[in-house]
Amino acid sequence: MKKVYGAYLCTGCGIGEVLDVDGLKEAASETGVEMKEHACLCGAEGRAFIESDIKSAGVNTVVVCACSPRVMQPEFDFGKETITVRGNLREQVAWTGSLTEEGEVDEFLQEMGTDYVRMAVTRAQKTELPEPYLLETISKKILVMGGGIAGITAATEAAKAGYEVTIVEKDAQLGGKALGWRKMFPTTYPYNALEEPNIEAMIAAVEADSKITVKTSCEVARIGGSPGQFNVTLKEAGTKGEWDAPAKVTADEQDLINKGELEDPNAGMVKYTELNPEGEIYGAVVLATGWKPADVSEYEHLGYGKLNNVVTNAEFEKLAKNGKVPARVAFIQSPGGKENDKDFPYCNSVTSMVALKQANYVVEDNEDGQAYILYQHMRTPGNAELYYKGMQAQDGVFMTKASVTQVAESGSGLVVSAADTLLGDDLELEVDMVVLAAGMIPTTADENTINLAYRQGPAFLDLDLFDGYADSHFICFPYETRRTGVYTCGGVRKAETMEETMDDATGAALKAIQCIESANRGVAVHPRSGDQTYPDFFFSRCTQCKRCTEECPFGALDDDEKGTPLPNPTRCRRCGTCMGACPERIINFADYSIDMIGSMVKSIEVPDDDEDKLRVAVFVCENDAYPAIDMSGMHRNKMNTLVRFIPVRCLGSVNMVWIKDAMSSGMDGALLLGCKYGDDYQCHFVKGSEIASRRMDNIGETLGSLGLEPERCAVREIAISDYDKVPGIIDEFVEEIIEMGPNPFKGF
Repeated sequence: MKKVYGAYLCTGCGIGEVLDVDGLKEAASETGVEMKEHACLCGAEGRAFIESDIKSAGVNTVVVCACSPRVMQPEFDFGKETITVRGNLREQVAWTGSLTEEGEVDEFLQEMGTDYVRMAVTRAQKTELPEPYLLETISKKILVMGGGIAGITAATEAAKAGYEVTIVEKDAQLGGKALGWRKMFPTTYPYNALEEPNIEAMIAAVEADSKITVKTSCEVARIGGSPGQFNVTLKEAGTKGEWDAPAKVTADEQDLINKGELEDPNAGMVKYTELNPEGEIYGAVVLATGWKPADVSEYEHLGYGKLNNVVTNAEFEKLAKNGKVPARVAFIQSPGGKENDKDFPYCNSVTSMVALKQANYVVEDNEDGQAYILYQHMRTPGNAELYYKGMQAQDGVFMTKASVTQVAESGSGLVVSAADTLLGDDLELEVDMVVLAAGMIPTTADENTINLAYRQGPAFLDLDLFDGYADSHFICFPYETRRTGVYTCGGVRKAETMEETMDDATGAALKAIQCIESANRGVAVHPRSGDQTYPDFFFSRCTQCKRCTEECPFGALDDDEKGTPLPNPTRCRRCGTCMGACPERIINFADYSIDMIGSMVKSIEVPDDDEDKLRVAVFVCENDAYPAIDMSGMHRNKMNTLVRFIPVRCLGSVNMVWIKDAMSSGMDGALLLGCKYGDDYQCHFVKGSEIASRRMDNIGETLGSLGLEPERCAVREIAISDYDKVPGIIDEFVEEIIEMGPNPFKGF
């Protein structure tokens, strides 16, 4: 594409009031592009002003220096054949400063504006039109793993939308745990009565649907490929084979195995026969493998596994369905003892609702039934609160906050001792049965349910950080996992009631459909929805260091037979972490490259003879930091005029050569401003900011070896809601740079 440039400056929204317009236009001309001005580029006349040049002069590369690229996107969309680059002069310049007390243009603010103009033009010069990656063939069939309520619903909803679906269920029949339910929670107003389960009707509907294929008594052996072309092979349920992760054995355990004193847990590990060795191709996967009850045997004072008639809530539900409900039952919601204010692991609102439901069984089946619910926290969100209030008024149901200290045998029954009750008295309850609120552990917590044939391994990564839930970004992108094209719903995603599970499964089915159709158009799904770019590798310079392959948060890269990275573009989320990882700088995107950002950094004017005009490059992630800075400007917060914000897709995409470019060009400091990571992570690309922090530690060591203070480069975490904190965070870092003084290499 031969570029014809057109640069346009908007003087509205206060830009022309606080900045020297002629000076901004001159900055553009310094980069070889002449700039025109208009009072309102986003209006009809302003758009026509630009369109006129596109039509008459053949402009195909448009630079708009006006408001933030996060707003007015349709107004500045001039078609797929036109490149549009936005320079943020409103939120990040004009709205962060003002005229001097004398009514003159602030010199520091003007320099900020001219640098942003130069960076915008430079970006346009380095941007190319993307060509989407299109698969030669694509499957629009959806694989649903799990045949419980979640899996059945996901399959039904996808089939209604016209997609073929295959359900793979390890048990001999569909239905999952719902087959063992006596009643289900209220789903309609006034939400005060339990309902008959409708799982049998749901199963019948699935089996009658011509678009749904059901495969029972089998499991997924492995999943290879990528969205649009997942190759799935199956195996007989319960068989161990080469794709199953072997059990971990300690050195001491291995010694006992060798002596014959301990059974080898991997003794049955044999190569199974795949049911479909050639595999079947699917476009996307819905993971609906559910949950299992948490282990409560560790709480010795409660007697589970030692005392008769101490059962879990799941076990009690089976008894209730068979009509075996004792007359006096204590439902213990929290372990008590030393864990006074804590719940059982994986306890939640569902376990609270289950206790209420099962207490109802006790008084319903026994004329003088007595149900005692002992809790630390009762959670009944939304309409469930109405059922909770109804149970509070139910004769025979007694609820109190209490810490259970002991469960012991008493004749043919049990006695429950509890302290710290709402009434202020200790209790001793004589009951026939004790029910412990075992939480709902997702199947991904301690077993490999997905069996991916990926270079990074068969399971999801770092699940221990998220209690075993297969999560990519729980808040912003529900259903999404760290493997593009695989979407979770139901108990494997979070603890849910039946009604919530059905809604959840519908969402996961829609996400799977969205993924297939996006792959068919060659665009990303999330979080960079619609992005046509994908990483381009210049393999002739690849050293096979594996950094890109290992650091990719989404496992988008495998290895070919020679050990060279093998891209899978439809797995890619377009974060650019691979680009930041590559020491040879051979990975780039059409509109986001090493050379582009490096050139933008070099386009910033760095005075070398004025100690009052230090310069700090701030690389900001597009998902949290950049919008927080925009909102800070919208609130008219003052911003330090010594910094220059450089937008990046993710801090994980920051190649350390950019930092070196900044320091070698005389900049006095470099700051990475990105999402939070760790326990309170908010990174849209999961761990990009964490990876960047590790890389910056290495840069600090390099600076130290050059005689520069490592503190000149730093990383700060920020949430999108921290817009009022941004100026302070920036000022604090700039003050540290000022104390260190100018970069000693400035001017060389």
